[in-house]
Amino acid sequence: MIPRYTRPEMGHIWSDENRFRTWLAVEVAATETLAEAGLVPKDAARAIRERADFKVDRIHQIEAEVRHDVIAFTTAVAEIVGPDARWFHYGLTSNDVVDTAQALLILRASSIIADDLNRLSDALQRRAWEFKNTPMVGRTHGIHAEPITFGFKLANWYSEVQRDIARFSAAAEDLRVGKFSGAVGTFAHLTPELEEKICARLGLKAAAVSSQVIQRDRHAHYLATLAVIACTLDKIATEIRHLQRTEVREAEEFFSEKQKGSSAMPHKRNPVTCEQISGLGRVVRANAQVGFENVALWHERDISHSSAERVILPDSTTLVDYLLNKTTNLIETMFVYPERMMANLESTRGLVFSGQLLLDLVEHGVSREDAYRMVQNHAMRAWKEGLHFRQLVMSDKEITGLVPHQKIERAFDLKRQLRNIDKIFARVFSNAGSQVAHSGKQVKSVKASTKRTR
Repeated sequence: MIPRYTRPEMGHIWSDENRFRTWLAVEVAATETLAEAGLVPKDAARAIRERADFKVDRIHQIEAEVRHDVIAFTTAVAEIVGPDARWFHYGLTSNDVVDTAQALLILRASSIIADDLNRLSDALQRRAWEFKNTPMVGRTHGIHAEPITFGFKLANWYSEVQRDIARFSAAAEDLRVGKFSGAVGTFAHLTPELEEKICARLGLKAAAVSSQVIQRDRHAHYLATLAVIACTLDKIATEIRHLQRTEVREAEEFFSEKQKGSSAMPHKRNPVTCEQISGLGRVVRANAQVGFENVALWHERDISHSSAERVILPDSTTLVDYLLNKTTNLIETMFVYPERMMANLESTRGLVFSGQLLLDLVEHGVSREDAYRMVQNHAMRAWKEGLHFRQLVMSDKEITGLVPHQKIERAFDLKRQLRNIDKIFARVFSNAGSQVAHSGKQVKSVKASTKRTR
Protein backbone atom coordinates (compact mmCIF):
# COMPACT_ATOMS: atom_id res chain seq x y z
CA MET A 1 0.00 0.00 0.00
CA ILE A 2 1.26 3.49 -0.80
CA PRO A 3 2.57 5.49 2.20
CA ARG A 4 -0.35 7.96 1.97
CA TYR A 5 -2.74 5.35 3.39
CA THR A 6 -0.33 3.41 5.61
CA ARG A 7 -0.10 3.93 9.36
CA PRO A 8 3.39 3.19 10.76
CA GLU A 9 2.64 0.18 12.95
CA MET A 10 0.74 -1.65 10.23
CA GLY A 11 3.34 -0.66 7.65
CA HIS A 12 6.07 -2.24 9.78
CA ILE A 13 4.21 -5.55 9.95
CA TRP A 14 4.19 -5.93 6.17
CA SER A 15 7.72 -4.64 5.56
CA ASP A 16 10.23 -7.01 3.92
CA GLU A 17 12.41 -6.85 7.01
CA ASN A 18 9.62 -7.96 9.33
CA ARG A 19 8.34 -10.59 6.91
CA PHE A 20 11.77 -12.22 6.75
CA ARG A 21 12.18 -11.88 10.53
CA THR A 22 8.93 -13.78 10.92
CA TRP A 23 10.14 -16.46 8.50
CA LEU A 24 13.26 -16.73 10.63
CA ALA A 25 11.21 -17.09 13.82
CA VAL A 26 9.28 -19.96 12.21
CA GLU A 27 12.48 -21.65 11.03
CA VAL A 28 14.11 -21.37 14.47
CA ALA A 29 11.00 -22.71 16.21
CA ALA A 30 10.99 -25.70 13.86
CA THR A 31 14.71 -26.38 14.32
CA GLU A 32 14.50 -26.22 18.12
CA THR A 33 11.46 -28.49 18.20
CA LEU A 34 13.19 -31.01 15.94
CA ALA A 35 16.29 -30.83 18.14
CA GLU A 36 14.20 -31.65 21.19
CA ALA A 37 12.87 -34.67 19.28
CA GLY A 38 16.39 -35.79 18.41
CA LEU A 39 16.04 -35.15 14.68
CA VAL A 40 18.45 -32.21 14.61
CA PRO A 41 21.72 -31.98 16.61
CA LYS A 42 21.19 -29.74 19.63
CA ASP A 43 24.48 -27.94 18.99
CA ALA A 44 23.33 -27.12 15.48
CA ALA A 45 19.98 -25.87 16.76
CA ARG A 46 21.76 -23.68 19.30
CA ALA A 47 24.09 -22.29 16.63
CA ILE A 48 21.14 -21.53 14.36
CA ARG A 49 19.27 -19.77 17.17
CA GLU A 50 22.30 -17.66 18.10
CA ARG A 51 23.73 -16.87 14.67
CA ALA A 52 20.85 -16.99 12.21
CA ASP A 53 20.49 -13.60 10.54
CA PHE A 54 20.16 -12.03 7.10
CA LYS A 55 20.43 -8.86 5.07
CA VAL A 56 17.35 -7.96 3.07
CA ASP A 57 19.45 -6.67 0.18
CA ARG A 58 21.31 -9.96 0.02
CA ILE A 59 18.06 -11.94 -0.12
CA HIS A 60 16.85 -9.81 -3.02
CA GLN A 61 20.20 -10.20 -4.76
CA ILE A 62 20.06 -13.99 -4.54
CA GLU A 63 16.38 -14.10 -5.54
CA ALA A 64 17.19 -12.19 -8.72
CA GLU A 65 19.33 -15.19 -9.71
CA VAL A 66 17.41 -18.19 -8.37
CA ARG A 67 13.88 -16.72 -8.78
CA HIS A 68 12.69 -18.35 -5.54
CA ASP A 69 12.27 -16.17 -2.47
CA VAL A 70 12.46 -18.93 0.17
CA ILE A 71 15.61 -20.42 -1.35
CA ALA A 72 17.08 -16.93 -1.48
CA PHE A 73 16.19 -16.48 2.19
CA THR A 74 17.64 -19.83 3.35
CA THR A 75 20.78 -19.23 1.30
CA ALA A 76 21.31 -15.76 2.79
CA VAL A 77 20.86 -17.15 6.31
CA ALA A 78 23.20 -20.08 5.60
CA GLU A 79 25.95 -17.69 4.53
CA ILE A 80 25.89 -16.20 8.01
CA VAL A 81 25.28 -19.36 10.09
CA GLY A 82 27.99 -21.46 8.45
CA PRO A 83 28.22 -25.31 8.39
CA ASP A 84 25.42 -25.84 10.91
CA ALA A 85 23.05 -24.28 8.39
CA ARG A 86 22.64 -27.71 6.78
CA TRP A 87 20.09 -28.34 9.55
CA PHE A 88 18.29 -25.06 8.80
CA HIS A 89 14.93 -25.67 7.04
CA TYR A 90 15.39 -29.40 7.70
CA GLY A 91 12.33 -31.46 6.74
CA LEU A 92 10.38 -28.40 5.62
CA THR A 93 8.93 -27.23 2.36
CA SER A 94 8.70 -23.57 1.43
CA ASN A 95 5.06 -23.13 2.30
CA ASP A 96 5.53 -24.67 5.72
CA VAL A 97 7.43 -21.49 6.45
CA VAL A 98 5.54 -19.01 4.27
CA ASP A 99 1.99 -19.97 5.27
CA THR A 100 2.83 -20.30 8.95
CA ALA A 101 4.66 -16.98 9.01
CA GLN A 102 1.81 -15.36 7.12
CA ALA A 103 -0.58 -16.52 9.82
CA LEU A 104 1.60 -14.75 12.38
CA LEU A 105 1.70 -11.57 10.31
CA ILE A 106 -2.08 -11.60 9.89
CA LEU A 107 -2.52 -12.11 13.64
CA ARG A 108 -0.38 -9.08 14.38
CA ALA A 109 -2.31 -7.03 11.83
CA SER A 110 -5.55 -8.34 13.33
CA SER A 111 -4.55 -7.21 16.80
CA ILE A 112 -4.24 -3.65 15.50
CA ILE A 113 -7.56 -3.82 13.66
CA ALA A 114 -9.29 -5.24 16.75
CA ASP A 115 -8.08 -2.22 18.74
CA ASP A 116 -9.25 0.08 15.94
CA LEU A 117 -12.72 -1.45 15.98
CA ASN A 118 -13.00 -1.00 19.73
CA ARG A 119 -12.00 2.66 19.47
CA LEU A 120 -14.62 3.27 16.79
CA SER A 121 -17.18 1.48 18.97
CA ASP A 122 -16.33 3.72 21.92
CA ALA A 123 -16.61 6.87 19.81
CA LEU A 124 -20.00 5.86 18.42
CA GLN A 125 -21.29 5.00 21.88
CA ARG A 126 -20.20 8.35 23.34
CA ARG A 127 -21.80 10.38 20.57
CA ALA A 128 -24.93 8.25 20.48
CA TRP A 129 -25.63 9.07 24.11
CA GLU A 130 -24.70 12.71 23.49
CA PHE A 131 -27.45 13.02 20.87
CA LYS A 132 -29.89 10.42 22.20
CA ASN A 133 -32.68 12.99 22.50
CA THR A 134 -31.77 15.25 19.57
CA PRO A 135 -34.76 15.08 17.19
CA MET A 136 -34.30 14.92 13.44
CA VAL A 137 -36.35 13.68 10.55
CA GLY A 138 -35.95 10.10 9.43
CA ARG A 139 -35.67 9.61 5.69
CA THR A 140 -36.70 6.72 3.48
CA HIS A 141 -35.85 6.82 -0.22
CA GLY A 142 -34.27 10.20 0.57
CA ILE A 143 -37.71 11.63 1.46
CA HIS A 144 -38.87 12.79 4.88
CA ALA A 145 -40.54 9.91 6.73
CA GLU A 146 -41.08 10.00 10.53
CA PRO A 147 -39.05 11.57 13.35
CA ILE A 148 -35.98 9.87 14.82
CA THR A 149 -33.08 11.20 16.87
CA PHE A 150 -29.50 11.62 15.77
CA GLY A 151 -28.44 9.44 18.68
CA PHE A 152 -30.70 6.69 17.33
CA LYS A 153 -28.83 6.86 14.01
CA LEU A 154 -25.48 6.61 15.81
CA ALA A 155 -26.76 3.73 17.96
CA ASN A 156 -27.63 1.85 14.79
CA TRP A 157 -24.07 2.29 13.52
CA TYR A 158 -22.74 1.23 16.92
CA SER A 159 -24.78 -1.96 16.83
CA GLU A 160 -23.44 -2.80 13.38
CA VAL A 161 -19.87 -2.30 14.56
CA GLN A 162 -20.51 -4.81 17.36
CA ARG A 163 -21.35 -7.37 14.70
CA ASP A 164 -18.21 -6.39 12.80
CA ILE A 165 -16.19 -6.98 15.97
CA ALA A 166 -17.70 -10.43 16.48
CA ARG A 167 -17.24 -11.42 12.82
CA PHE A 168 -13.68 -10.15 12.73
CA SER A 169 -12.71 -11.97 15.93
CA ALA A 170 -13.98 -15.23 14.46
CA ALA A 171 -12.24 -14.68 11.11
CA ALA A 172 -8.90 -13.81 12.76
CA GLU A 173 -9.13 -16.83 15.04
CA ASP A 174 -9.86 -19.05 12.02
CA LEU A 175 -6.54 -17.95 10.51
CA ARG A 176 -4.53 -18.65 13.67
CA VAL A 177 -3.20 -21.87 12.15
CA GLY A 178 0.15 -23.09 10.91
CA LYS A 179 1.26 -26.14 8.95
CA PHE A 180 4.39 -28.29 8.69
CA SER A 181 2.89 -31.16 6.72
CA GLY A 182 5.34 -31.07 3.82
CA ALA A 183 5.15 -30.85 0.05
CA VAL A 184 1.70 -32.41 -0.38
CA GLY A 185 0.45 -32.44 3.21
CA THR A 186 1.11 -36.09 4.08
CA PHE A 187 3.93 -35.56 6.64
CA ALA A 188 6.38 -37.54 4.53
CA HIS A 189 9.32 -36.13 6.53
CA LEU A 190 7.89 -34.92 9.84
CA THR A 191 4.88 -36.01 11.91
CA PRO A 192 1.58 -34.44 12.96
CA GLU A 193 2.83 -34.46 16.55
CA LEU A 194 5.88 -32.40 15.61
CA GLU A 195 3.70 -30.00 13.65
CA GLU A 196 1.51 -29.45 16.70
CA LYS A 197 4.56 -28.78 18.89
CA ILE A 198 6.08 -26.28 16.45
CA CYS A 199 2.77 -24.47 16.04
CA ALA A 200 2.25 -24.36 19.82
CA ARG A 201 5.71 -22.85 20.17
CA LEU A 202 4.59 -20.06 17.85
CA GLY A 203 1.20 -19.55 19.52
CA LEU A 204 -0.68 -21.16 16.65
CA LYS A 205 -2.95 -24.16 16.18
CA ALA A 206 -2.06 -26.85 13.67
CA ALA A 207 -4.38 -27.08 10.68
CA ALA A 208 -6.29 -30.34 10.95
CA VAL A 209 -5.36 -31.15 7.37
CA SER A 210 -3.55 -29.23 4.65
CA SER A 211 -2.05 -29.81 1.26
CA GLN A 212 1.20 -27.97 0.58
CA VAL A 213 -0.77 -24.89 1.59
CA ILE A 214 -3.29 -23.95 4.24
CA GLN A 215 -6.65 -24.01 2.48
CA ARG A 216 -7.61 -20.59 1.18
CA ASP A 217 -11.24 -20.59 2.30
CA ARG A 218 -9.86 -19.24 5.59
CA HIS A 219 -8.21 -16.31 3.84
CA ALA A 220 -11.31 -15.65 1.73
CA HIS A 221 -13.40 -15.51 4.91
CA TYR A 222 -10.93 -13.10 6.47
CA LEU A 223 -10.83 -10.81 3.44
CA ALA A 224 -14.61 -10.91 3.13
CA THR A 225 -14.89 -9.85 6.77
CA LEU A 226 -12.56 -6.91 6.12
CA ALA A 227 -14.78 -6.04 3.15
CA VAL A 228 -17.88 -6.05 5.37
CA ILE A 229 -16.10 -3.72 7.81
CA ALA A 230 -15.30 -1.45 4.87
CA CYS A 231 -19.01 -1.53 3.96
CA THR A 232 -19.92 -0.34 7.45
CA LEU A 233 -17.45 2.54 7.23
CA ASP A 234 -18.66 3.46 3.74
CA LYS A 235 -22.23 3.44 5.05
CA ILE A 236 -21.34 5.85 7.86
CA ALA A 237 -19.35 8.13 5.56
CA THR A 238 -22.09 8.17 2.92
CA GLU A 239 -24.71 9.16 5.48
CA ILE A 240 -22.60 12.00 6.85
CA ARG A 241 -21.93 13.15 3.29
CA HIS A 242 -25.68 13.37 2.70
CA LEU A 243 -26.23 15.21 5.97
CA GLN A 244 -23.50 17.70 5.00
CA ARG A 245 -25.16 18.69 1.71
CA THR A 246 -25.90 22.41 1.64
CA GLU A 247 -29.65 21.80 1.40
CA VAL A 248 -29.53 19.56 4.52
CA ARG A 249 -26.56 20.67 6.65
CA GLU A 250 -27.52 18.71 9.76
CA ALA A 251 -24.01 17.34 10.36
CA GLU A 252 -20.61 18.09 8.90
CA GLU A 253 -17.15 16.59 9.03
CA PHE A 254 -14.56 18.68 10.85
CA PHE A 255 -13.13 21.62 8.91
CA SER A 256 -10.11 23.38 10.41
CA GLU A 257 -9.41 27.10 10.27
CA LYS A 258 -6.55 26.67 7.79
CA GLN A 259 -8.25 24.02 5.66
CA LYS A 260 -9.25 24.86 2.07
CA GLY A 261 -12.04 23.17 0.17
CA SER A 262 -11.50 24.31 -3.39
CA SER A 263 -8.79 26.00 -5.45
CA ALA A 264 -11.48 27.99 -7.27
CA MET A 265 -14.26 28.54 -4.71
CA PRO A 266 -13.14 29.81 -1.30
CA HIS A 267 -16.53 29.11 0.29
CA LYS A 268 -16.34 25.33 -0.19
CA ARG A 269 -16.33 22.94 2.81
CA ASN A 270 -16.20 19.57 1.07
CA PRO A 271 -16.68 16.17 2.80
CA VAL A 272 -13.26 14.98 1.64
CA THR A 273 -12.72 12.53 4.50
CA CYS A 274 -16.09 10.88 3.92
CA GLU A 275 -15.38 10.63 0.21
CA GLN A 276 -11.96 9.11 0.88
CA ILE A 277 -13.52 6.50 3.17
CA SER A 278 -16.08 5.59 0.52
CA GLY A 279 -13.48 5.42 -2.23
CA LEU A 280 -10.97 3.26 -0.38
CA GLY A 281 -13.75 0.99 0.85
CA ARG A 282 -14.23 -0.02 -2.78
CA VAL A 283 -10.63 -1.22 -2.93
CA VAL A 284 -11.09 -3.44 0.13
CA ARG A 285 -14.25 -4.94 -1.32
CA ALA A 286 -12.55 -5.56 -4.66
CA ASN A 287 -9.69 -7.35 -2.88
CA ALA A 288 -12.20 -9.71 -1.27
CA GLN A 289 -13.20 -10.91 -4.73
CA VAL A 290 -9.57 -11.88 -5.39
CA GLY A 291 -9.62 -13.81 -2.11
CA PHE A 292 -12.59 -15.82 -3.38
CA GLU A 293 -10.73 -16.60 -6.61
CA ASN A 294 -7.74 -17.89 -4.60
CA VAL A 295 -9.72 -20.73 -3.02
CA ALA A 296 -9.66 -22.95 -6.11
CA LEU A 297 -6.06 -24.11 -6.61
CA TRP A 298 -4.76 -26.94 -8.78
CA HIS A 299 -4.42 -30.27 -6.98
CA GLU A 300 -2.24 -29.99 -3.84
CA ARG A 301 -0.92 -26.57 -4.75
CA ASP A 302 -0.24 -23.98 -7.40
CA ILE A 303 1.03 -20.43 -6.89
CA SER A 304 -1.74 -18.48 -8.60
CA HIS A 305 -2.83 -17.28 -5.17
CA SER A 306 0.65 -16.31 -4.00
CA SER A 307 1.27 -13.22 -6.11
CA ALA A 308 -2.24 -11.93 -5.44
CA GLU A 309 -1.89 -12.38 -1.68
CA ARG A 310 1.31 -10.32 -1.66
CA VAL A 311 -0.98 -7.43 -2.62
CA ILE A 312 -4.42 -8.08 -1.14
CA LEU A 313 -3.49 -9.17 2.40
CA PRO A 314 -1.12 -6.27 3.20
CA ASP A 315 -3.29 -3.78 1.31
CA SER A 316 -6.61 -4.83 2.84
CA THR A 317 -5.36 -4.89 6.43
CA THR A 318 -3.48 -1.63 5.91
CA LEU A 319 -6.51 0.09 4.38
CA VAL A 320 -8.95 -1.15 7.02
CA ASP A 321 -6.58 0.07 9.75
CA TYR A 322 -6.39 3.44 8.01
CA LEU A 323 -10.13 3.66 7.36
CA LEU A 324 -11.10 2.69 10.90
CA ASN A 325 -8.91 5.44 12.30
CA LYS A 326 -10.26 7.94 9.77
CA THR A 327 -13.83 7.02 10.65
CA THR A 328 -13.22 7.19 14.39
CA ASN A 329 -11.77 10.68 13.99
CA LEU A 330 -14.68 11.61 11.74
CA ILE A 331 -17.20 10.58 14.42
CA GLU A 332 -15.31 12.20 17.29
CA THR A 333 -14.83 15.57 15.59
CA MET A 334 -17.87 16.03 13.34
CA PHE A 335 -20.02 19.11 13.78
CA VAL A 336 -23.68 18.48 14.59
CA TYR A 337 -26.40 21.09 14.14
CA PRO A 338 -29.50 20.27 16.26
CA GLU A 339 -31.26 23.51 15.32
CA ARG A 340 -30.99 22.68 11.64
CA MET A 341 -32.23 19.16 12.33
CA MET A 342 -35.34 20.58 14.02
CA ALA A 343 -35.84 23.10 11.25
CA ASN A 344 -35.73 20.37 8.61
CA LEU A 345 -38.04 18.20 10.69
CA GLU A 346 -40.58 21.01 10.80
CA SER A 347 -40.07 22.13 7.20
CA THR A 348 -42.92 20.00 5.84
CA ARG A 349 -45.36 21.57 8.32
CA GLY A 350 -46.44 18.43 10.10
CA LEU A 351 -46.46 15.94 7.22
CA VAL A 352 -44.16 13.57 9.14
CA PHE A 353 -47.03 12.81 11.54
CA SER A 354 -49.39 11.51 8.83
CA GLY A 355 -48.81 7.89 9.82
CA GLN A 356 -49.83 8.46 13.43
CA LEU A 357 -52.93 10.38 12.35
CA LEU A 358 -53.86 7.46 10.07
CA LEU A 359 -53.69 5.04 13.01
CA ASP A 360 -55.65 7.35 15.29
CA LEU A 361 -58.47 7.57 12.73
CA VAL A 362 -58.53 3.77 12.44
CA GLU A 363 -58.74 3.49 16.24
CA HIS A 364 -61.86 5.67 16.15
CA GLY A 365 -63.73 3.40 13.78
CA VAL A 366 -62.69 4.70 10.35
CA SER A 367 -61.80 2.03 7.80
CA ARG A 368 -58.13 2.03 6.83
CA GLU A 369 -59.00 2.85 3.21
CA ASP A 370 -61.13 5.86 4.18
CA ALA A 371 -58.59 7.03 6.76
CA TYR A 372 -55.79 6.80 4.20
CA ARG A 373 -57.85 8.79 1.69
CA MET A 374 -58.61 11.56 4.20
CA VAL A 375 -55.03 11.92 5.37
CA GLN A 376 -53.47 11.66 1.92
CA ASN A 377 -55.75 14.30 0.43
CA HIS A 378 -54.58 16.86 2.98
CA ALA A 379 -50.98 15.68 2.75
CA MET A 380 -50.84 16.10 -1.03
CA ARG A 381 -52.43 19.55 -0.82
CA ALA A 382 -49.92 20.59 1.84
CA TRP A 383 -47.08 19.36 -0.40
CA LYS A 384 -48.30 21.17 -3.52
CA GLU A 385 -49.44 24.43 -1.98
CA GLY A 386 -46.96 24.77 0.87
CA LEU A 387 -49.70 24.74 3.49
CA HIS A 388 -49.68 23.51 7.07
CA PHE A 389 -50.83 19.90 7.14
CA ARG A 390 -51.91 20.18 10.76
CA GLN A 391 -54.12 23.20 10.05
CA LEU A 392 -55.72 21.47 7.08
CA VAL A 393 -56.56 18.46 9.22
CA MET A 394 -57.94 20.55 12.07
CA SER A 395 -60.23 22.41 9.65
CA ASP A 396 -61.62 19.20 8.15
CA LYS A 397 -65.05 18.68 9.74
CA GLU A 398 -65.18 15.09 8.52
CA ILE A 399 -62.10 14.27 10.59
CA THR A 400 -62.91 16.42 13.60
CA GLY A 401 -66.38 14.96 13.66
CA LEU A 402 -64.90 11.51 14.11
CA VAL A 403 -61.88 12.21 16.31
CA PRO A 404 -61.74 14.62 19.29
CA HIS A 405 -59.51 17.69 18.87
CA GLN A 406 -57.34 16.56 21.76
CA LYS A 407 -56.69 13.22 20.05
CA ILE A 408 -55.80 14.95 16.79
CA GLU A 409 -53.39 17.23 18.62
CA ARG A 410 -51.75 14.18 20.17
CA ALA A 411 -51.07 12.74 16.71
CA PHE A 412 -48.66 15.63 16.18
CA ASP A 413 -46.81 15.09 19.48
CA LEU A 414 -43.07 14.65 18.82
CA LYS A 415 -42.45 13.11 22.23
CA ARG A 416 -45.04 10.46 21.50
CA GLN A 417 -43.19 9.51 18.34
CA LEU A 418 -39.90 9.17 20.21
CA ARG A 419 -41.20 7.59 23.41
CA ASN A 420 -39.32 4.31 22.88
CA ILE A 421 -35.85 5.75 22.27
CA ASP A 422 -34.81 4.98 25.86
CA LYS A 423 -35.87 1.36 25.46
CA ILE A 424 -33.99 1.06 22.17
CA PHE A 425 -30.83 2.41 23.77
CA ALA A 426 -31.17 0.02 26.71
CA ARG A 427 -31.51 -2.91 24.34
CA VAL A 428 -28.71 -1.86 21.97
CA PHE A 429 -26.08 -1.14 24.56
CA SER A 430 -26.86 -4.02 26.91
CA ASN A 431 -26.91 -6.58 24.08
CA ALA A 432 -23.87 -5.06 22.41
CA GLY A 433 -22.00 -5.22 25.71
CA SER A 434 -22.53 -8.96 25.91
CA GLN A 435 -21.44 -9.35 22.28
CA VAL A 436 -18.22 -7.43 22.92
CA ALA A 437 -17.51 -9.47 26.05
CA HIS A 438 -17.89 -12.70 24.06
CA SER A 439 -15.79 -11.58 21.10
CA GLY A 440 -13.26 -9.94 23.42
CA LYS A 441 -12.19 -13.38 24.61
CA GLN A 442 -11.17 -14.25 21.07
CA VAL A 443 -9.41 -10.90 20.60
CA LYS A 444 -7.41 -11.48 23.81
CA SER A 445 -6.42 -14.88 22.44
CA VAL A 446 -5.20 -13.26 19.24
CA LYS A 447 -3.22 -10.64 21.17
CA ALA A 448 -1.65 -13.22 23.48
CA SER A 449 -0.48 -15.22 20.49
CA THR A 450 0.90 -12.09 18.89
CA LYS A 451 2.93 -11.21 21.97
CA ARG A 452 4.45 -14.67 22.09
CA THR A 453 5.70 -14.46 18.51
CA ARG A 454 7.14 -10.97 18.45
